[in-house]
Amino acid sequence: MTNYLTRRHMLGVGALQAASAFGFTRIGLTAAAAVEPEATQYAPAVVVGSGYGAAVAALRLGEAGVETLVLEMGRLWNTAGPDGKVFCATRTPDRRSMWFRTRTEAPLATFLWLDVVNKDINPYPGVLDRVRYSDMSVFMGRGVGGGSLVNGGMAVTPKRSYFSEVLPQVNAAQMYETWFPKARQMLGVNTVDPSWFNSTNWYRFSRVSRKHAERAGLNTVFVPSVYDFAYMQREAAGLAVKSALAGEVIYGNNHGKRSLDKTYLAAALGTGNVTIRTMSRVRGVRREPDGTYVLTVDRTDDHGRVVATTEVGCRQLFLGAGSLGTTEILLRARDRGTLPDLSLEVGRGWGGNGNVMTARANHLWDTVGKNQATMPVMGIDDWSNPTHPVFAEIAPLPMGFEHWISLYLAITKNPERGTIAYDSASDTARLQWRRSQNQPSVTAAKSLFDRINRANATIYRYDLFGENKTFADDFTYHPLGGCVLGRATDNYGRVKGSPRLYVTDGSLIPGSLGVNPFVTITALAERNMARVLAQDEMD
Repeated sequence: MTNYLTRRHMLGVGALQAASAFGFTRIGLTAAAAVEPEATQYAPAVVVGSGYGAAVAALRLGEAGVETLVLEMGRLWNTAGPDGKVFCATRTPDRRSMWFRTRTEAPLATFLWLDVVNKDINPYPGVLDRVRYSDMSVFMGRGVGGGSLVNGGMAVTPKRSYFSEVLPQVNAAQMYETWFPKARQMLGVNTVDPSWFNSTNWYRFSRVSRKHAERAGLNTVFVPSVYDFAYMQREAAGLAVKSALAGEVIYGNNHGKRSLDKTYLAAALGTGNVTIRTMSRVRGVRREPDGTYVLTVDRTDDHGRVVATTEVGCRQLFLGAGSLGTTEILLRARDRGTLPDLSLEVGRGWGGNGNVMTARANHLWDTVGKNQATMPVMGIDDWSNPTHPVFAEIAPLPMGFEHWISLYLAITKNPERGTIAYDSASDTARLQWRRSQNQPSVTAAKSLFDRINRANATIYRYDLFGENKTFADDFTYHPLGGCVLGRATDNYGRVKGSPRLYVTDGSLIPGSLGVNPFVTITALAERNMARVLAQDEMD
């Protein structure tokens, strides 16, 4: 955390703690702001969502003195459950794990073909959602902080050449000299100590995969993270409460992780100009003759019931609800005629960042260790491959016993794009994506891991993803596109056809980035907000 944010950060953390202690659904610096009745409201600026791009917008608006309301459909995650912890453990999930489900839906379906991975739970506004479509599903974080609550923390900056290929209209020199460094600093990005990495049992699984990749002539690289590695070393030494070393990751980390509620959002609240309203889902938006945007907002309870529907007006509207959420809001408004001038490009250019998961069975002498840190810190970098570029995360599988499995999340260069379309019958947006569109990703991943298997005389695991599959290509952690920069918006996220309406999240990126996208989403939002605040009149 930078020094100039310290006071604002502490003020914001105090507001979050107060909201937790008193059960507030509105979070601000004053008690009055926190408990104000949820009636019709006006704010100069509204930010929808609280993920990476939304958090940047909230902070920069607050710093500019603009009174800003953040609407988040999930809950605030800082109230301890019966076990004294905010988040539940990955291996023993309860209702806190998933968004209104009766059973968990983890990426792995089985182990040794047995249905022992997922557990029955009670419905609750849990921290992880899996939005399912016919041939693709999308993992998303739910709560104040969005995806930062549930991701693996890998804070990777894309290769400059590929960034320029994906977003040629963006000045790469400015991004790499100004906005990426700013994003990394604000997010608290750090790197693991290589000497500790090479000696600790907690990363034996990564070292085994590194050895196997090197035998195949492949390059491995350390990757930065938003997990505090100084804290992790204290965990390993028995000097701190374990989190990454207690198997916590996909359902949240109780300690060590610099999620957005501890960085950008805390600083935003600390400006005194930002308020967050939780459990508030935007169902519609229209533009009045005077240019005011009016949002229809459903307030839900812990059972998923709509307990109130209110309207919120604003002059400036910033959409940061993620690739699916932002696109759905705009498609509903365009197709129902409340924002009829939106571009036909809205809904196009969607991709899953070429995500494919796979696993290999190691020899008995290549143990991966029963103790595994849940924060990935190494990847296999074969992006320069002219035929099948791949960046593969060496992923943990912390099951608490030795299993000889090497697990990977491959990010591939898949040129296929899907379309998100509004379905009036269900009043929802539907992803149009065919299973065959995953094939370029599977082919690329198979090319890489076939090389590793040949070099090490190993085989794939068939028992983890269901249906004897060796490649899980039916989900993504990295949804991108739907409101592509320079197509559905101008080159700074201003939505075409609707003045003072902005997109500030991963829907701006056309489907592929080559690495985990959250640092790029953050940096792009910083760039865009700087231009918008300098040029556009903020009421």
